[in-house]
Amino acid sequence: MLRYPKEAVLLAVSCDAFAYGQEDTNNDRITIEWTNTPDGAAKQFRREWFQGDGMVRRKNLPIEYNP
Repeated sequence: MLRYPKEAVLLAVSCDAFAYGQEDTNNDRITIEWTNTPDGAAKQFRREWFQGDGMVRRKNLPIEYNP
């Protein structure tokens, strides 16, 4: 999915029911990885952007459960 800089994305996540408090959830997180496209690139996917040695960026989001 290609996005413009600062473009918002709404993401919904769900999981199967589990016994909250009986499992260790302290380190649960969702990891988002992305690669910036080359300057001036059109908004059309090009596989070669990901086949080189480009920098992969990563953001870890801690999960806050609603028990």
